Amino acid sequence: MNINDKTDDEIKQIALPVWETLIEASIEGDYDKFIENFSPHVLLNINQQEAADKFVKDELTRSLSKEYDFLGLLRRGQTVTCLFKVRSTARDGEWLGRMVIGDDAGEIKIFASSIF
Repeated sequence: MNINDKTDDEIKQIALPVWETLIEASIEGDYDKFIENFSPHVLLNINQQEAADKFVKDELTRSLSKEYDFLGLLRRGQTVTCLFKVRSTARDGEWLGRMVIGDDAGEIKIFASSIF
């Protein structure tokens, strides 16, 4: 299934709960919960222990606000990049949140996620 065959509203219905889980897991410092919707192929290519250690210690991700603004979608190839405006409860300002989703063996999975 190509995620790009879905409408924007269908993609948002899939993406928003996944994004909210990422935010919640970040605030809680729960790495296992954070990666539960990632593509297994992506997870094979990173050092899990190093990533988990950095994840738990990162002040910005640990202080994200649960409130966010959905900015839009960028369609590319077999994936969709979902963009969000996010805020911190500990730092002033706004950040760009990015989550790339696509099909992985018939399931929609995360291929990348970051805060800029």
